[in-house]
Amino acid sequence: MTIDNTEVDESLKGEGVGHELVDKAIAFARRNRMKVIPYCPFAKSIIDKTPEFQDVIIK
Repeated sequence: MTIDNTEVDESLKGEGVGHELVDKAIAFARRNRMKVIPYCPFAKSIIDKTPEFQDVIIK
C-alpha cells in the first residue's frame, strides 16, 4: 500500500487529524497484512518518528 498524499482541511490543521489519518492507514495495513510505502513527506515523517509503525514499512 502506498501513502501518496495526506491532506487535512484548513479548519482542522493543528488538531492532530493528519496524525490520526496516518495512524488509521497503518492500522488498515496491519489488518490486511499489507506493507506500506510512505511517499507523502508528512506521513513519512510521522512514520519515521513512531517506532511501533516500523513493522509495516518498506524502506
